[in-house]
Amino acid sequence: MNERAMAREAGAAVAENAPRKPPILALHGVDRHYRQGSTTLHILRGAQVAIWSGQSVALVAPSGAGKSTLLHVAGLLEHPDAGEVFVDAVATSALSDAERTRIRRSEIGFVYQFHHLLMEFSALENVVLPQMIRGLSRQEAIKRATDLLAYLGLKERLTHRPAELSGGEQQRVAIARAVANAPRILLADEPTGNLDPKTSDQVFAALTELVEASGLAVLVATHNMDIAARMHRRVTLRDGLVVELK
Repeated sequence: MNERAMAREAGAAVAENAPRKPPILALHGVDRHYRQGSTTLHILRGAQVAIWSGQSVALVAPSGAGKSTLLHVAGLLEHPDAGEVFVDAVATSALSDAERTRIRRSEIGFVYQFHHLLMEFSALENVVLPQMIRGLSRQEAIKRATDLLAYLGLKERLTHRPAELSGGEQQRVAIARAVANAPRILLADEPTGNLDPKTSDQVFAALTELVEASGLAVLVATHNMDIAARMHRRVTLRDGLVVELK
């Protein structure tokens, strides 16, 4: 058995035993709706899901089902209209905006379909900046950013700006940026949606190795069933509810 297969097996064992521990992320009875003219669109209706440290969960559902909404609520970017979001057993609905922002910066990392890198900065600088915003010294931030980018196979690309990187390389920089502040939760919205199959597989492999090495709890919205099949659990959205898939 090769090292990657052993890591996946170890991760599966973590996932199997995870419910014995408190989840790092949990949504309880979450509702989310939007007004569109005179119509109310009910996106989430009592949605519930729990994710434990070291566990990867694929959120597979058609466009318009509410995947991005679920991620935004889970990541404290939007308030639920009802229900509760718990991060490390802390109820977040009554927290101040400043406290929610602190949790997002320290506990949650985000990766999007479009990498949203700062085009005028190098790969290294893109990963350094969020750490300095959090309060790390420039020297500490540079060391961690260098280590992360090297781990993701970008050791020779540190000084390159996004326009000088391939799509897969840009997305690996985005992953490094998302985990630079050592979050405990990683939320990813179609992180390989704009990549060709080979590059998509490479990026997902890098993400998986990083997750398994760090014990992150991961929720990935994806249309890619091959990627979903390689994660510990798969869920979907049906009529605003989170449903486990076998």
